[in-house]
Amino acid sequence: MYRIHEIKCTLKEDMSMIPEKIIRRMGKDGKDFIISDWKIRKESIDARDKGDILRVYTVDFDGEGPIKPSTLKGIEEIVEKPMPTLTMGTKTLRNPPVVIGFGPCGLFAALTLAEMGYEPLVYERGAKMEQRIKDVNEFWENGVLKEESNVPFGEGGAGTFSDGKLTSGIKDLRIQKILEEFVQAGGGDDLLYKQKPHIGTDVLRQVVVGLREKIIALGGTIHFDSKLTDIFMDSSGICGLEINGLERVDTDVIILAMGHSARDTQKMLLEKGLQMEQKPFSMGLRIEHPQDLINKGQYGLSAMDILGPAEYKLSHKCQSGRGVYTFCMCPGGHVICASSQKEGIVTNGMSHRDRSSGKANSGILVDLRPEDYPSDSPLAGVELQIEVEEKAYKLAGNTYKLPKCTHKELRDKKGIGGQIADCLPSFVVESILEAMPYFGKKIRGFDQDNSVFYGVETRSSSPVRLLRDLAYESNIKGIYPGGEGAGYAGGIMSASIDGIRIGEEIIKTYQRRIV
Repeated sequence: MYRIHEIKCTLKEDMSMIPEKIIRRMGKDGKDFIISDWKIRKESIDARDKGDILRVYTVDFDGEGPIKPSTLKGIEEIVEKPMPTLTMGTKTLRNPPVVIGFGPCGLFAALTLAEMGYEPLVYERGAKMEQRIKDVNEFWENGVLKEESNVPFGEGGAGTFSDGKLTSGIKDLRIQKILEEFVQAGGGDDLLYKQKPHIGTDVLRQVVVGLREKIIALGGTIHFDSKLTDIFMDSSGICGLEINGLERVDTDVIILAMGHSARDTQKMLLEKGLQMEQKPFSMGLRIEHPQDLINKGQYGLSAMDILGPAEYKLSHKCQSGRGVYTFCMCPGGHVICASSQKEGIVTNGMSHRDRSSGKANSGILVDLRPEDYPSDSPLAGVELQIEVEEKAYKLAGNTYKLPKCTHKELRDKKGIGGQIADCLPSFVVESILEAMPYFGKKIRGFDQDNSVFYGVETRSSSPVRLLRDLAYESNIKGIYPGGEGAGYAGGIMSASIDGIRIGEEIIKTYQRRIV
């Protein structure tokens, strides 16, 4: 099998031309080579020249005939690297391993354990998908918030109501495993090769249910509406946990994958002596534009109807040294209220698979540091989040209707613009306003006066980190913190990778329980 890079197609050319282009690239060395099989490994868009936008492919291919990859530019012989083989450990498990939370980290931790026969028990405080969708829709339509079944809590985690981006800055063999699981569960084959794959909230909901069914078929057990309310320890470490203040479950191993909005769980764990520390995070506002404005700025007029809704990723370093950046950009998406705690507003964005809303939105966030927090408590960043979210709720007339203003209103700090600015630390708003003209130079019209801001966006990541050692274990033996809620991930892919790694570490430490 060979891999070739930089196969370029114009927007008018079909992918069926790729084999011909490979042979042409090989020159005289390819005249006797017959391609028998090929597949796209990666697709990206080169829009640097808006008059000549190209699709650029990396392709794996095989065939018959003489070929010398070492003499051909951009062609290499490849050998697929398999996932590392796991050898079970020798420590004895008296009880099934427990996974707390069924977002990406918990889901892939449970899947990893289930595939090796460990029969994990999963406890998710929120509802299963079918009920959760009803609860969230009722919240958006009527303002009825269920504190245990909402945008952050429930099957699939907060990513269920998002754009469903499947990108990560991490280079890891496990990425292929995750994408393949999503494809097998109905996510679509293009997830395997798109440069910026996204699954969409509507498809992701179906995929998560498919993965749930796979875990159950492999021997796992999943409990919904089941919140961790206490943990029990003996001289050797963890020995049990409490669910919903009622049920005791004996266990030797707990994977904490509870998500970054589980504030009550974080508080309980701190009181129990689990070591944690303050962690930087970001907050700001969410901005919305017509999608056509972003398409024109990124692709030009010629490609707007061919390439679909355009994305962007912008950043700026302020004179103060603070960073401002766009986050969770949703092409063709919707701005949503993502609250999980009563009397607090949280803003986020989501897109369906077709990204067809006609609007583009993104968080514009400013970095916060522990010195910005109101106290030395490990949970001081959470305290700041709550303060800002409660201000936004009061500004919205004690409702969950997102406060919004134009860029001009925010810049002038008059009326609603000034009131939204007052919800956030002053340096956050000043940093956003400083960055806007720079973003406008990158995408024309981005900083226009009538761009719409929604407030407030506070939960891009966790402001607290649950400490763990190199084996992923906390100071309380048997507890393995992971994912976004523990401060070790920043999206669906990185959280899923963290879940797999923790599952692997448990497998390497413990042998399967003998019943």
